Amino acid sequence: MSGTLDGQGGAPASAVTQRDVNSNDFRAAFQAAPLGMALVGRDGRVRIANDALGALLDTEPARLAGCPVDGFTGLREDPRTWQTCQEVLLGHRERLGCTRRLRRPGGRVVWAEVILSALPDSCDVLLSVADITERRDLRARLRHLRMHDAVTRLPNRSLFFERLAAALTAAAMNRRGSGRIGLCYLDLDGFKAVNDTLGHQAGDRLLSAVARRLTECAAPGGHLVARLGGDEFALLVEESTGTEQLVRLATAVQAALQRPFEVAGQRLSVSASIGVVERPAAGTHATELMQAADTTLYWAKADGKARWALFDPERNAHRITRQALSSTLRPAVERGEFTLQYQPLVGLGDGVVRGVEALVRWRHPRFGTLAPNRFIGLAEETGAIVPLGRWVLRTACHQARRWQLARPARPLVVSVNVAVRQVWDSDLVADVAAILAETGLPPRLLQLELTESAVMGSSGRPLQQLRALSDMGVAIAIDDFGTGYSNLAYLSRLPVSTLKLDGSFMHGFRAGEDPNPADETIVEALVQLAHRLGLTVTAECVESAEQAERLGRIGCDTGQGWFYSRPVPADRISALVGGAP
Repeated sequence: MSGTLDGQGGAPASAVTQRDVNSNDFRAAFQAAPLGMALVGRDGRVRIANDALGALLDTEPARLAGCPVDGFTGLREDPRTWQTCQEVLLGHRERLGCTRRLRRPGGRVVWAEVILSALPDSCDVLLSVADITERRDLRARLRHLRMHDAVTRLPNRSLFFERLAAALTAAAMNRRGSGRIGLCYLDLDGFKAVNDTLGHQAGDRLLSAVARRLTECAAPGGHLVARLGGDEFALLVEESTGTEQLVRLATAVQAALQRPFEVAGQRLSVSASIGVVERPAAGTHATELMQAADTTLYWAKADGKARWALFDPERNAHRITRQALSSTLRPAVERGEFTLQYQPLVGLGDGVVRGVEALVRWRHPRFGTLAPNRFIGLAEETGAIVPLGRWVLRTACHQARRWQLARPARPLVVSVNVAVRQVWDSDLVADVAAILAETGLPPRLLQLELTESAVMGSSGRPLQQLRALSDMGVAIAIDDFGTGYSNLAYLSRLPVSTLKLDGSFMHGFRAGEDPNPADETIVEALVQLAHRLGLTVTAECVESAEQAERLGRIGCDTGQGWFYSRPVPADRISALVGGAP
């Protein structure tokens, strides 16, 4: 009769059947599952294991019964993992998942994903162990391909930075080691020529050969060698013992690379420029270290290539300052951060001030007042010399006009330096004409100074501009004469009116030093030559009355230097010559 009790007070027959079916299904699924599984009691011991787990561990499943779960899973090896495991066994946490390396009989290692899950309404937990060895090996192979250079088989940039970051952390934390780190960053000199002449295949073979030699150099110390891209390589020295170790390594690398290479039937010789950095790991960031190495490599290149250069904090600070100045030059002109000082040009025969040279200064808000040698070269490199030179010219002409109006009987000539880039990159003739018209200064009261190297050999547009300026009535002077080309044949072709002798000629005229007769002979010859060509001569760097007297005696026309006055503001010049500014 349906719904009646089976036996004495037992459960309904249909319920018993369903429970038995569920239990049988579970046991069948548990045993047939391809995933290694086991039921684990709250005491941490295996109650029952399936065939897949036995096969994974290379043992009979029955032999696992009663074994502590940490005995074959390695869960106790990591204190944090073991703590989590105990929390799951005690019912305080629902799940634990981790990756463990399991050792099978015979020493074979299996990587497994171990999961421990609490079962609802049960005192047991379910252990599942999945063999992920093949998946892990595949990931490792893919990572190796991703982290290594295809041409040289060396670690690539990604792996290098990963190892560098790890090395910095380890060195900073390891109190027993040196706590220092070193880096040799190298670039092959002229490698592009190999690609261009022999082809990229030959270039790749050369890179592989270079990589092998670098590896040989690094092998005794176990240093990491990486190809960072193109023809750039890096050697990382962990726990370095000091600068000397890095220098020895860089020297060995250069010696190894200087031996000829046999590539594609060609005997090739290459060299390398190497930047060397060595410092404490604490407080050093990977990006900062690479920037220092890159800067030092640039120094090695700039110093002539085929050499190593050691990082110098002072030189680097100077480079950073140069960059800061270079980036702010143009805005500084617009902000009015520049000012002019003037140095008198004095007649050596009568001591009368004939004119002044305008000298620019930069009142930098951070670095203070800077002399021209700190920024004029940068201005020429960046092109900022054009607006700066135009400002200097306009300001000097305005001041010269004020002096002319104050003392019309004896006006001062103002001499302004002009960079060669102003001649090439701007219409200097138009600029000068416009400024003279704006200020009202007569052209005869303006002299433009160009360096000897800029003037000598001038042809085409520069020569046309010089002649146009001369035709306008502006005087042209050659500055620092005697230190450049000194091609006297050009003097007859150029519209030059004055030679300014370089201050190096004044060494032989100094009191208290052994006079050099050659200096006086050379200066006297130059003065005579200039006078025969209708030119006047100005001597720079006159520092004493004796120098002035001797220069005047050999016929030099004017002198300039600290004997007369240092560069001073315009009002000091006005007081010196008399009259309002």
